[in-house]
Amino acid sequence: MPTILGAELWLSDNQNMVTEFILIGFSSFLNLQVLLFVVFSIMYLAILAGNIIIIATIKRDSTLHTPMYFFLAMLSGSETCYTFTIIPNMLVNLLREKATISFIGCAIQMYVFLGLACTNCLLLTVMGYDRYVSICKPLHYPVLMNQRLCTKLVVFSVIGGFLISATSSFFVFTLPYCGPNKINIFFCDIGPLLKLACAQNYIGEIFIFLFGVLVVVFSFLLILLSYILILNTILKIPTAEGKRKAFSTCASHLIVVVMHFGCASIIYLRPQSRQTLKEDIFISVTYTLVTPLLNAVVYSLRNKDVQIALKKSLGRSTCSRKM
Repeated sequence: MPTILGAELWLSDNQNMVTEFILIGFSSFLNLQVLLFVVFSIMYLAILAGNIIIIATIKRDSTLHTPMYFFLAMLSGSETCYTFTIIPNMLVNLLREKATISFIGCAIQMYVFLGLACTNCLLLTVMGYDRYVSICKPLHYPVLMNQRLCTKLVVFSVIGGFLISATSSFFVFTLPYCGPNKINIFFCDIGPLLKLACAQNYIGEIFIFLFGVLVVVFSFLLILLSYILILNTILKIPTAEGKRKAFSTCASHLIVVVMHFGCASIIYLRPQSRQTLKEDIFISVTYTLVTPLLNAVVYSLRNKDVQIALKKSLGRSTCSRKM
């Protein structure tokens, strides 16, 4: 893992280097920390419950054993790991007077978090391609989107996401950190860490922008291209009912894409120098808690196929208990 190796090299070569970081997080809201702990715990449990329900429902119902729901199950699993990297530690820190994280721990946390975030972006891109093939090439869909290709696309998304994360983390953690060591938010992310580096800030700003363009913009443009082609095909469908059914299969994915990439654009494509402490915390909560919660809600409550499968599942469970 290049990120961790790079961090260890700097620790051994520079004795004056920062060895731990203080997570400021919600320390400016001391009177609200217990309330925030309760609210965030409920939100986190809802995220876990939503994703587990989606995965279990897809696995149990054979009618959902299609590429679309295979990718959705993988996305839900990735989202679960994504929140697990940040939220439990944040909840513990809300009950502590001083929250700290070691240099190596910070490197690992950022590497895993970014790896999963990039994986989610790539999975959403793959899901856009799946919708394109389903609507624009329906006769070839079973052949083009076979199980082997779907598995390869998921593996590519995971490996690609963590390779991008490894490169980014290596760059960030091989910069010199000689103080201060206070991170404005409640976990280790690129922007807040680059503000603490002793190197010139404009290098960090350029890097964040390029990272954003590579992952966020490129993925979003591919999804946008898929939906332009999908829209062109839907407009050619002669009946209004046919158009509605075609678009309904894309609605949940489209809502999640707008939320996910909209939030990512705000984080990585805006000038870091214009951020304030309150903005940092608000945006961090949005993309670590609110967006994953909304994703789970959209795919579990707005998706009719998942709802029908869930009702069937609950119906079977009720009948088995009565017998």
